Amino acid sequence: MSFEAWTVFALFWIVFVTTPGPNAVNCIQNGMHLGFVRALPGVLAILTQASAFLVLSALGVTALIAASPTAFSIAKLIGAGFLIWLGVRGWLYANKPVTVTPSSRGIYLRALAIATINPKSVAGYLAAFSQFVQPDVPIGQQIWVIMPTALTLTTLSYCGFTALGAGLGRTALAAVMNVWLRRALAVCFVIYGVLLGISPAPGKA
Repeated sequence: MSFEAWTVFALFWIVFVTTPGPNAVNCIQNGMHLGFVRALPGVLAILTQASAFLVLSALGVTALIAASPTAFSIAKLIGAGFLIWLGVRGWLYANKPVTVTPSSRGIYLRALAIATINPKSVAGYLAAFSQFVQPDVPIGQQIWVIMPTALTLTTLSYCGFTALGAGLGRTALAAVMNVWLRRALAVCFVIYGVLLGISPAPGKA
């Protein structure tokens, strides 16, 4: 990958990982409820998903999934239902204190599920490999440039979202304001779920 291609890819990835989506909402919620350090398993889960999707994209698996309307539709509906459920549950429990702190494993698995079903991921990784990978250069040589760049930018972005949530949690927000903030984040999950449910397959729009 040339320096020019790497620069364009890095700029693309910065926009990709800083655009608010389900992962960002989940990181903000984790930061608010748990603090920055205890919420970091959620960021680790996103990095796990990103690593897997980068490798699968290099192998052409995500292209195969996106090319199958049936597979995409099934995954899309499951993901939409999961996000909407999280949103409705978050709204109903917004006025209740967080009395049980989830385990690191629970935080990790929840974040991993949200990251994996996010259609933005499939579209983003397909775009990365269809637009920025040079066909005349072995993919093995390019993945060692793409992966560190993508994972570093992903880490910085979602640690930032987590820190934002932790900062909001540490401020002396009034109880009512905190409830409405939590409900706003819950609504975001529902909106993302609805958009996921009606979204076409990548490349099919």
